[in-house]
Amino acid sequence: MLPVDENTFQFAWFQLSEAGFDPLPLAQSLWRDDQMHGVAVSGLLARALEHAVIDAGRTGLVPARYHVDLFRPARMTTTTASARIVREGPRLVLLDAVVEQDGEVVARAGATFLASSAAAPGQVWSAPGERPTPPPAALLPEPGEHHVPIFASAAPWSDSFGDHQNAGRHQTWQTAIPIVYGEECTPFQAVASIADATSMVTNWGDRGVEHINTDIDLALCRLPDSSRLGLRATDHVAADGIAVGTAEVFDSTGPIGTATVTSLANTRRTVDLSAGVEPRGTA
Repeated sequence: MLPVDENTFQFAWFQLSEAGFDPLPLAQSLWRDDQMHGVAVSGLLARALEHAVIDAGRTGLVPARYHVDLFRPARMTTTTASARIVREGPRLVLLDAVVEQDGEVVARAGATFLASSAAAPGQVWSAPGERPTPPPAALLPEPGEHHVPIFASAAPWSDSFGDHQNAGRHQTWQTAIPIVYGEECTPFQAVASIADATSMVTNWGDRGVEHINTDIDLALCRLPDSSRLGLRATDHVAADGIAVGTAEVFDSTGPIGTATVTSLANTRRTVDLSAGVEPRGTA
């Protein structure tokens, strides 16, 4: 990993080098000091997919489906990422992507980018009830400024993590961190990386985060309106050490899709946030 200039903190997950992408300190997981968190890995996969779509000359498409398999722990070491188009049509581009370390694939992703069109005129049922909204403006920094993730649960919106170690319904509002130092975080990179926080909002309970997610599933009807967006838990079901958590994804103008994670119980390495430890990204 390249050293960080002590006089200029590099606010990103990675720094680009000749060998690939060198993880910066913010990419470190809370599970292990030598392990990278899923936010950084997912963001790097999304960047590779997006670049492949752009290189193919396909602009204006919506990343309607995005799936990530996190089957090996990504270490805090130089990483590469690549993507390829599997199928292309007038209204669809299907892609695969991988993240590799030391010649081994540690995570993979598949994505379907769709062309938008006029809305269908018919009426279709949707879930009743209130939709999630961002925290009050008084709690947020100015747009474009980064901030510690804000949570709400049985306790009201705040960035005090100790307050949210409870069995209430969790939600979060975050400003995405750039994937690569010196690059602007695109809306897709933002939502793809923050989607890993679905594990936080669905698996965080009164004893901490006791499950580690093995995947991320994201389904979107449109891109977020900026790199600021939120997740709110809609369900959590578990049996025999396996949990499935689902969250609603929303931005400042309303809901944009859903995110789901499948997780394994990891009680020997529970992430305990009761003391107010601030996550660098997600567990």
